[in-house]
Amino acid sequence: MYDEIRSNLWNGNFTGDRATYEEVLLEQYKLYVELADRVSQRRGAANTFFLSVNSLTALVVGGFWANPPDASAWFLVFPLIILEGMCVAWFWIVRSYRQLSTGKWMVVGALEERLPASPWSKAEWTALGKDEDRSLYWPLTHLEQWVPMLFGVTYASAFVAALFA
Repeated sequence: MYDEIRSNLWNGNFTGDRATYEEVLLEQYKLYVELADRVSQRRGAANTFFLSVNSLTALVVGGFWANPPDASAWFLVFPLIILEGMCVAWFWIVRSYRQLSTGKWMVVGALEERLPASPWSKAEWTALGKDEDRSLYWPLTHLEQWVPMLFGVTYASAFVAALFA
């Protein structure tokens, strides 16, 4: 995969001297690392939004559960569809951010091949067991995808419980 990234990363038409090339490369590297980090920040903001909405929903459902209205439990199917749709959207957004972040950090690794040091792509990733040793590192994005699924299962279970209550 890195071979394909390398072939698409370097365009070979830089005409300046070596010092200018290194300066431009370092600036591009710094900018790209900042952009890669912003993807993680956006993912965190999306998670905060969805977690807040789902937590508020759980509080509202808990309030109704204590004093249920005099209506058929089948009316809950409409909010259930909305909530399940929101959980599916949350799952796909987290997955999309994970994929985007993976791609960006692979490009950072390819850029580091031309820098004097490779703190992320070689040193840090090696220190963390290259995603092979879960005792050293378990990526948060793998855990993040379980949260919307757990909310979705909880909503479906609450709906079934309300039907048979």
